[in-house]
Amino acid sequence: MWIRAILVAVLVCLLILHFLKGLQIQKKYPPGPPLYVIAAKFIQDGFRVHPDMFAEVAKDCGSIYTIHGVTIPVVIVSGFQAIKEVLIMHSEEFSGRPTTPYYQAVAPEKGIVLSNGHTWKQQRKFGIVTMRKLGMGKKGVENQIQDEAHQLMETFACAKGQPFDPSLPILTSVCNVICALVFGHRYSVDDEQFIKLMKAVDYGNKFGGTFFHLLYEAVPWLMKHIKWPYKEAFAAVDYVLSHIRKETEVHRAQLAVHDPRDFIDYYVLQMEKSKNDPTSTFDDSNLFYSVFDLIVAGTETTGATLQWGLLILMTHPDIQEKVQKEIEDTFGSTQVINYQDRKKLSYTLAVIQEIQRFKCILLTGNPRLSLQDVTVLGSFIPKGSIIVPDVHSVLYDSKIWETPRKFNPNHFLDKDGKFMEREELLIFGAGARVCLGKEMAKMELFIFLTSLLRAFTFKLPEGVTEVNSEPTNGLVLSPQHYKLCAVPRVH
Repeated sequence: MWIRAILVAVLVCLLILHFLKGLQIQKKYPPGPPLYVIAAKFIQDGFRVHPDMFAEVAKDCGSIYTIHGVTIPVVIVSGFQAIKEVLIMHSEEFSGRPTTPYYQAVAPEKGIVLSNGHTWKQQRKFGIVTMRKLGMGKKGVENQIQDEAHQLMETFACAKGQPFDPSLPILTSVCNVICALVFGHRYSVDDEQFIKLMKAVDYGNKFGGTFFHLLYEAVPWLMKHIKWPYKEAFAAVDYVLSHIRKETEVHRAQLAVHDPRDFIDYYVLQMEKSKNDPTSTFDDSNLFYSVFDLIVAGTETTGATLQWGLLILMTHPDIQEKVQKEIEDTFGSTQVINYQDRKKLSYTLAVIQEIQRFKCILLTGNPRLSLQDVTVLGSFIPKGSIIVPDVHSVLYDSKIWETPRKFNPNHFLDKDGKFMEREELLIFGAGARVCLGKEMAKMELFIFLTSLLRAFTFKLPEGVTEVNSEPTNGLVLSPQHYKLCAVPRVH
């Protein structure tokens, strides 16, 4: 009996110490809402993180506040001024990437997106330089995008104006752009391995931000022993990495030393050049994860934006018609439209950027890690803090946008109807960790949408008057599956 009493007393003491330690930790961070407030919102939204949740909390807690989870305090930064201070004004101080339990399990600080320190600097610099080289080749990135846009138009034309789901054809074309960049070739749309690759990428993106993902982050010591919710997610990552390994083996056997064709070729050559450098981080592991990053980041994001774009234009026929008229008035029906021609299409550019604002495909901005103690707008943020930029708080701010909850291309037009860039459009991030593929993504959106709108008018299927505008769950907010009619235009 007395042994049981001692054990209970010890347990109570440990719980009290844990509680007191938690209070001490909380004192270091910006104040935030009680955990039950966040939990209630999470449950109310169907066990998912709703994009507007953080902005709602910010109304009561201010632009910088802390969510104290079970294990990891997370600092939420809301509003344009606060996010700009973190991402741009203190870019270097917040250039780290947190190694959360789930992402540590699937990608242990390798590659470009989830690495830190010397590894990140070396891998990112190589990625930037290599993508520029690939864009300037005989068959650069733009030509590849043009080819994929043509392929997508042929696929849409096969429907002969009848209703169909555009999601898979769009993802196929976007994924093939990335595959041509990293592997040096595209895949046939019915290639079994390619279909498995896309499904794996899609599943991995959709798993992020779900209940079980967040549960793993909150109590990893428990979830490591409960395998079933994560079996498919880990298998998806393993499949993508396995596919990359096989492609790398083929590249090594056929390596063109004097004429590298793609990202893997350049990387393998860099590994050879750096083999005697003790500071080099160029190895197989970083190669596989760098390619993994490019494929995953470059497929679902651009694919989801294109899907939202067609859905929005289909439900705003007046805006769709205005874009088509601008294209036709500027280029006629036969002249090829290149990316350098974009400045001639002010309204079209405004529509593309408004699509990105109105239906932001990111649940939040990519999380950062503070590398030193920093005070931002009067709030002290300790070294080692996880920072999450709430981009939705900016993109739907009524102080910035005239009609934030309405699709309005005028948000990106000046008083003379000319296109104007808006720094508040933070979808690619900013500062030291700004998206590596930003320019390529912008090029893809412009070429794919102008090509499709030139060839087709997009309409709702007969009898359909409403569409579901709620996004799917996940870190990438794709639209729910829908059908459209791509009616060929007569020129």
